[in-house]
Amino acid sequence: MRYLPLDDADRRLMLNKIGVADVDALFAAIPEDKRLTAPLDLPRRASEMTVERRLGRMAARNIAAGSAPFFLGAGAYRHHVPASVDHLIQRSEFLTSYTPYQPEISQGTLHALFEFQTQVATLAGMEVANASMYDGSTACGEAMLMAHRLTRRNNAVLSGGLHPQYSDVAETLAKMSGGLIERLAPDPLAREDLIAAIDDKTSCVIVQNPDFFGHIRDLSDIAAAAHAKGALLIAVFTEVVSLGALRSPGSMGADIVVGEGQSLGNALSYGGPYVGLFATHMKHVRQMPGRLAGETVDADGRRGFVLTLSTREQHIRREKATSNICTNSGLCALAFSIHMTLLGGAGLQRLARVNHANACDLASRLARIPGVEVINETFFNEFTLRLPHAAAEIVEALAQQGIIVGLPVSRLLPGAGLDDLLVVASTEINSDDDRAAFAAALAKAL
Repeated sequence: MRYLPLDDADRRLMLNKIGVADVDALFAAIPEDKRLTAPLDLPRRASEMTVERRLGRMAARNIAAGSAPFFLGAGAYRHHVPASVDHLIQRSEFLTSYTPYQPEISQGTLHALFEFQTQVATLAGMEVANASMYDGSTACGEAMLMAHRLTRRNNAVLSGGLHPQYSDVAETLAKMSGGLIERLAPDPLAREDLIAAIDDKTSCVIVQNPDFFGHIRDLSDIAAAAHAKGALLIAVFTEVVSLGALRSPGSMGADIVVGEGQSLGNALSYGGPYVGLFATHMKHVRQMPGRLAGETVDADGRRGFVLTLSTREQHIRREKATSNICTNSGLCALAFSIHMTLLGGAGLQRLARVNHANACDLASRLARIPGVEVINETFFNEFTLRLPHAAAEIVEALAQQGIIVGLPVSRLLPGAGLDDLLVVASTEINSDDDRAAFAAALAKAL
């Protein structure tokens, strides 16, 4: 069977029509150090059964998150998802639905998005939220571009406590859009002076709370300093459950609030698909990316829902679009909304308290181990350890014992001199036995 039916003559014809000399010219925008210089070291051909067996053996080497004590966080968290969430999102009217291109006939989809927006805006302490984005990192990048449009500036200051992958996404977008990035050094002790980095050319300051290392910070002074210079504060979170315990970013003066919603309703799933949350003030709504579902009444006075705002390039002229994200995470957003509805406000607060208590218990156990230091004064359900040996080696050693103990900072910040730091998360999933096993295994490994 031929999977590549085009011959060299066909390829030359297409390249001529496009107006490029060769296939390599199609990839000119990709940096050379990111391109493959040779084919991957894979067999040229194999039967379907052979491929299945080989991939099956590879998959069996993984430790499933639900099969072992699990303390990995750093942007993706293992929480309990009620069985009712999965049951409801698999109803055919939800599972097969997609972008409402004819929104007036998609009342159920629009209603679900409307409720999702209401929940996100309430959690963030803002006035309006969009109907989801790909994930927290792309929401962060879109927020930066939105701030550039609002302030008519293009300089962004990124906190050293911002998740490194979120910073990478913002940096990539800035490079492609002509923006400038001031990325402060990694800040494991939360001692950076962000305010000193703000000047009259600053478009926005991007700060995470709790930050990548788990520190909790009051954003009020940073917001005031940014506003005094005509800049905006973009508040980021990676753990949405933290909003059940902390002051909302909006109440601390944030202008745009973005984050990751995976913790509610969505499994880890090897890193995706996830759901980006995006909220802002109503005065900025015209520059908000994505789409907005609104409530109205029909000609007979009955409650109905409409696509009030859709500023994606698929709906309007590309040069007028505020975003080129061409879909939304509708099913993941629905899962988030169902889980949030089942919890309610009081339930989210209880869940947050359990998370914090579990993390405090784990931190106390680990801090008693000789040579181990918890570097945080404050944290929610995630904190950073300083170890007497390279954290990556400890993670591998404990993985061999069936315990996933966290993320070595060196994995995301190689060469930063932070090889001894380990980011650890403890959610409601972890039991007393799990935490005891972690502490015992770490003490033995050290």
